[in-house]
Amino acid sequence: MIEQMLIEKYQSLFDIDANLNRLVKNIELLKYINPLNIESEKKKFFASKFKYNPDFHYPKLKFNGYKLHRLFYSQRLERIEDEDIRQLYEDIIYEYSGLIECIETIDHGKKFYYNSLKSFGTPTEVDIENARFILRFDDSEFDEDMLPMYNAEEAKIYFEEFSRRYDFKYKIKLSTNISAAAMVLNNMQTLVLRKNHKFSKNQLKVLSNHEIGVHLVTTFNALEQPLKVFSNGFPNNVETQEGLAVYSEYMSGCLTLTRLKELAYRVISVDSLIKGYSFADTFDLLVNQYKLNKNKAFVITLRVHRGGGFTKDHLYLPGLKKVYQFAKNENLNDLLTGKVSIEYLHTIKKLQDNGLAVPSRYITDAYQSNKELNRNLDFILKSLK
Repeated sequence: MIEQMLIEKYQSLFDIDANLNRLVKNIELLKYINPLNIESEKKKFFASKFKYNPDFHYPKLKFNGYKLHRLFYSQRLERIEDEDIRQLYEDIIYEYSGLIECIETIDHGKKFYYNSLKSFGTPTEVDIENARFILRFDDSEFDEDMLPMYNAEEAKIYFEEFSRRYDFKYKIKLSTNISAAAMVLNNMQTLVLRKNHKFSKNQLKVLSNHEIGVHLVTTFNALEQPLKVFSNGFPNNVETQEGLAVYSEYMSGCLTLTRLKELAYRVISVDSLIKGYSFADTFDLLVNQYKLNKNKAFVITLRVHRGGGFTKDHLYLPGLKKVYQFAKNENLNDLLTGKVSIEYLHTIKKLQDNGLAVPSRYITDAYQSNKELNRNLDFILKSLK
């Protein structure tokens, strides 16, 4: 429980935080960005010999965007006395406003693409060089398709078993309307699995360390915090959170070169958006130039082209690079306190010093056990610019 004296001392901050929490409930982007007709459009795309550009349909909007914008910008931030904390909340309002614009323009072609650029940016030349560097390495010895495969129900059992190491409770749901093999819905404390997906044993390890070991760990750590902003997300938290999640794969010993190349393909695919490629063009690039399996190429292309051009996926690789370099000299525990970002670490520490944030209750166990023994991956990560 939050001490009453603390609330009274920072009454304006808690009022603004509570207001933003009420407003942000409807704007979880992942609820809106995943198409409802993936499987039927995939069949059409494959039947057309990869020439047809899919026509995806999306969930209907459940909020009034204009009203939300107005309420976000009506917050009296000048009442927050501390400059760093006030700046954090100002940045947060700009971030949330950008997400509203993203959701409002899903399936509006270039409008969504430009809003996505504003919220998630685009790969730098260095990011593209790093992606191409990774793609030079040969991963042909590791073929997940040749390994035993598990259906979604079997995966559910695996994740439930894995979760016993953490004492939080969450729901697992199966769905055909997600582009990823698995994803966490933060507001609902739910892990969603793609119902028709076949999981390899290593992919189960990857996803459990990624989705449960980081995304659910930060979800439940955020619920322990006095301020709701830790649950709703700091600016640029995607890069840090995905970096932490892939770093958990690395430290648990299940990150493979194939998986690292997948992150590189995402950077290349987002770059293809900037170059004006259509869905079919990006797919063709992945299959014919990079010799990627057609099903995997479809998933990566879908992730990037959904909504009208979604640039978020380029953040995984630079996020991993940042966290890998950060972890050489720093403890990662403060980055697990919620949906936070490296750029605001100073503010997180200030919040903790003032009793407005608490240390992480749950710690990603892969960071503590450190099973990473792959010298080739270590060489690659050290070599990234």
